[in-house]
Amino acid sequence: MLVLADGACFEGKAAGIDGLSVGEVVFNTAMTGYQEILTDPSYAQQIVTLTYPHIGNTGANHEDMESDSVYCSGLVIRDLPAVHSNFRAEQSLEQFLVQRNIVAIADIDTRALTRHLRDHGAQNGCILAGSTDQDAALGAAKAFPGLAGMDLARQVTCESAYTWERGSWSLADSQMRVAGQASEQSTGRETNNLGLHIVALDFGIKHNILRLLADRVGKVTVVPATCTAQQIKELQPDGLFLSNGPGDPEPCDYAIATIRELLDESLPTFGICLGHQLLALASGARTVKMKFGHHGANHPVLDTATGRVMISSQNHGFAVDADSLNDKLAITHVSLFDQSIQGIRRLDTPAFSFQGHPEASPGPHDVRDMFDQFIKLVSSQSAARA
Repeated sequence: MLVLADGACFEGKAAGIDGLSVGEVVFNTAMTGYQEILTDPSYAQQIVTLTYPHIGNTGANHEDMESDSVYCSGLVIRDLPAVHSNFRAEQSLEQFLVQRNIVAIADIDTRALTRHLRDHGAQNGCILAGSTDQDAALGAAKAFPGLAGMDLARQVTCESAYTWERGSWSLADSQMRVAGQASEQSTGRETNNLGLHIVALDFGIKHNILRLLADRVGKVTVVPATCTAQQIKELQPDGLFLSNGPGDPEPCDYAIATIRELLDESLPTFGICLGHQLLALASGARTVKMKFGHHGANHPVLDTATGRVMISSQNHGFAVDADSLNDKLAITHVSLFDQSIQGIRRLDTPAFSFQGHPEASPGPHDVRDMFDQFIKLVSSQSAARA
């Protein structure tokens, strides 16, 4: 069963391990990419409801992992197919969940649950499998402190710095692997070596972000979220990337201080998702908790300079407060769903950010050229310093 903190109860059948799991219950409207969603660290401490009715049709495989683990607290779906079918599948979704000790529930009326969350806002909840103690589940849901004020970046960041050099893979790579004509190490397209050094602050970074950066510069150094500005400067970066991540950005005072110091050094900076919010906080703005957030792959965003509308992938429960912007910040993108801020840029230093996920995975590629925009910014600044 799934029990929300307001007492709403939805009964179904277990789709993962038996046990109890709590978190903030959110809904995601993407029709594909369930494995990428499950392995996105941005979902830490959240129970994800997928609104598309059939989840698990294509099974699971190691190539679609966006991190090395499943970070969400639980999964809620309508229908778990008895049989999966895809030439890339290595196991069923249920096997994937059980292997990673995830509590999940199927046969839920996800439309009714989504309407409830839309009307009442994202709520704390509890999935209980293997027991019918509704009171225990309700108590656990009410006891969960919620995401506001919670620093989760420390929990999902890497333990030490590492180098990433692997570029994007194609479906042809996967076909060759399945046919036994390619090794796991041989996948990934040839990367560019522009002689530029990008340092990525890891607040919960996804693999596809690193692939897209590596495609453009060849090598990326990933550092923990707690890395200081001095430690980053010692790496002599040409540009700084601020990654996605879970939780409330405001408690990440260590990261805000680091970003602020590096912005003062005019280091070219690009942030997405949590990184976007941290850039705003480091620039003197504020963030607010949203009613139910943006989670999906169909969110229209307006480029305020060009009038271009882009469909984007989104996953965030906090947003930059438009009323808190100062004269150092300009809005570059807004949501066409609710007019919330989707992008900003600094007017006094080479830095910009986007609230959504330009790397997609899953989702459309409309915003992917932001990575090119970042590399052009880094290249021009490097040339000016030479």
